[in-house]
Amino acid sequence: MKYTNSIEIALPREQVAQLLADPAHLMKWLRGVVLHEPLSGIHGELGTKSRVVMQSGKRTMELTETITRREPADLREIPYETVVHFDREIDGAGMWSLTRDRLTEATPDTTLWESESEYRFSSLTMRLVALLMPGTFHKQSQHLQDFKAFAEQGKDVREEKT
Repeated sequence: MKYTNSIEIALPREQVAQLLADPAHLMKWLRGVVLHEPLSGIHGELGTKSRVVMQSGKRTMELTETITRREPADLREIPYETVVHFDREIDGAGMWSLTRDRLTEATPDTTLWESESEYRFSSLTMRLVALLMPGTFHKQSQHLQDFKAFAEQGKDVREEKT
């Protein structure tokens, strides 16, 4: 299963890239994250493996995230026309996913974030969920909207009433 989402954020690309890469902000815009801790490497840097614990309702999932691409490595003073890339693989029980995020400068004060996601399932249960409820996976892309609200307005998903 593959799909692509995009969103414009009313902030310069360099600022968006720095906010995305900062682990201190992760739980403010990524719903369901209970824990995100590096197992090896430095958070967000190329090659880093992290343990990720997510909660959705009463269900808890433990995943392993590997940063497979981060360009440029230094997110300060990004040259004009440079596309910022953040790619990661996520392994969990019965599933594997790849996300390729690209940040481009729409205007000097606006960033276009394109996020391409791919899911593969090894367990019958996960394959059935994907077939019967594909929107469940696409809905996880809510994080683009949540990040936009966080970056532009300071909204924290943890403060929302459910």
